Amino acid sequence: MRTTSVGVFKIATKGPGDVSGLMRLIEQGAIDPTSILAILGKTEGNGGVNDFTREYAVAALCNALAPKLALTPEAVEQRIAFVMSGGTEGVLSPHLTVFTRQQVETPPAGMPGKRLSIGMAQTRDFLPEELGRSAQISETASAVKAAMADAGISDATDVHFVQIKCPLLTSERVEAAAARGHKTATISAYSSMAYSRGASALGVAVALGEIASDIRDEDVLRRYDLFSKVASTSSGIELMHNVVIVLGNSGTSASEFEIAHAVMSDAIDAAAVTEALGSVGIRPGAQAKAGRELVNVFAKAEASPDGTVRGLRHTMLEDTDISSTRHARAAVGGLIAGLAGTSAVYVSGGAEHQGPAGGGPVAVIARLS
Repeated sequence: MRTTSVGVFKIATKGPGDVSGLMRLIEQGAIDPTSILAILGKTEGNGGVNDFTREYAVAALCNALAPKLALTPEAVEQRIAFVMSGGTEGVLSPHLTVFTRQQVETPPAGMPGKRLSIGMAQTRDFLPEELGRSAQISETASAVKAAMADAGISDATDVHFVQIKCPLLTSERVEAAAARGHKTATISAYSSMAYSRGASALGVAVALGEIASDIRDEDVLRRYDLFSKVASTSSGIELMHNVVIVLGNSGTSASEFEIAHAVMSDAIDAAAVTEALGSVGIRPGAQAKAGRELVNVFAKAEASPDGTVRGLRHTMLEDTDISSTRHARAAVGGLIAGLAGTSAVYVSGGAEHQGPAGGGPVAVIARLS
């Protein structure tokens, strides 16, 4: 059985094209570029269809890493999983989280138990008419299982966060489907982001046995009682397939990191954030336990679709000036930042079928010395 060592590095950025922090760590020898498996980033765009900060950030990273890996930028994008989440409203601070993975001969002494492991997989490219529907669900479920195997995780309860980058529809993609005699789930590019996120999340739930596999097309964005407790999906214009990253704990990992999660029932569920932090030995508003250091927090956020939070009306869905996803990111980002003691946290908007309606998963990675 192989033993892997997973590393996690959080790097502040000055803009979506800023790769200086990553390059510095590579030049210092802290990061071996050949070991980089995935990079998750928060960029200061609007998080919408026309948020090109995501594509800009990926292009900058690929161009910077290409000479280090003796590859073309296009080949770098195929080798490394890039997930850029646009939108740093409120106190959220733009940053990158770089995950590395290397094989080691023997695990280090004094680090018993399961440790952080990471696995990656991709689906095939989808046709426009497949987005938000059963094809995307089933293909995603298969990719999640493949990513679990890649991470050396066999028990679904050891999976604590599944990050997915998924496609969206554009006018050209809708027209292409129509020309072939097919209708898409929606003709709205913005609405298609939710359909794609939701179907991808349901794929995670199916793969992990959280729900049954008999999901119908009409269940997407309607059956909100169906959800995954660990899925985090983010849609973008820059791809037509799903990129799946599984984060969990494995006995085959020699990592000095650990991950845990909880589920927020709504946008102000501080207790769930506290639970997630506590599961890896981090106490809100106080120093971590001896030998524990907070690395990052990953969470989903959305405006509750029923228009209320604990019985009180919210106006996030009725604001025609600011998207509800931006409101939700700001609110949940502020809550988590206050409890975690840092504003460089990864909060992604749009939590359709990712946790209960109006809530979402929250995962925490800590370093164990």
